[in-house]
Amino acid sequence: MAGAAWPAGVGRVLLPSIDSTNAEAMRRAPHVSGPCWFMAEEQTAGRGRRARPWVSPRGNLYATLLLHPKEPPQIVALRSFVAALALRDALLAIGVPADALALKWPNDVLLGSGKVAGILLESQSFPGTASQAPRSSSLAIGIGVNLIGHPDPTAVEPGAVLPVSVQSQTGLQITPEVFLTALATAYAGWEGLFVTQGFAPIRAAWLAHAARLGTPIRARTGTQDRVGVFETIDADGNLMLRMAEGMVAIPAAEVFF
Repeated sequence: MAGAAWPAGVGRVLLPSIDSTNAEAMRRAPHVSGPCWFMAEEQTAGRGRRARPWVSPRGNLYATLLLHPKEPPQIVALRSFVAALALRDALLAIGVPADALALKWPNDVLLGSGKVAGILLESQSFPGTASQAPRSSSLAIGIGVNLIGHPDPTAVEPGAVLPVSVQSQTGLQITPEVFLTALATAYAGWEGLFVTQGFAPIRAAWLAHAARLGTPIRARTGTQDRVGVFETIDADGNLMLRMAEGMVAIPAAEVFF
């Protein structure tokens, strides 16, 4: 990793402390034209999916990639799978064994039997200026990676995958800056594939590393629990669950093993 180079044409903003890298990316979005990573040493109001707090001690990675995609919202949302593949490649690049990694639908990365990283996509629209046409949206891809520490397992919802860190599982000690370079490089490659070839190769690569594929899982949508066999993800990224009544497509849910 010592010789890894930052991807050309991609910005980088390093911050000592911020409320949330996603929030900061969105605040700066109207003034940033190209892709740009924002990384903070700590977050004071980090958040995960469903507005849950994201514990943010120093030493872990808290980063957001800001993009201005032109695709329809349903295509833009598929970048959660792009980010998951980039995260896996970045973990491989720092020395994490391939057989220890798996991708959990919809947006987590597992190391061993625990959650080591999460992804949060947020978008917003904003008007252009007098000299600039309105942009339809900006996309913030927030990524948190437990490099040296993780949340207290007792604070995790019963039945959820327990948190782990890279250091606790592998002994590797990696700084956030080094990991960010590996992640930015990996993401640039997968983004190029996504833009030029669409979701099909991303879907195939993601399924090749999917956790619990072909086994029974539980998907919670609001207050409803559905139990079935995780068969695949479809061309829209939906979870395809084989239940007694047949195949069911689930666009959003919390998954429990």
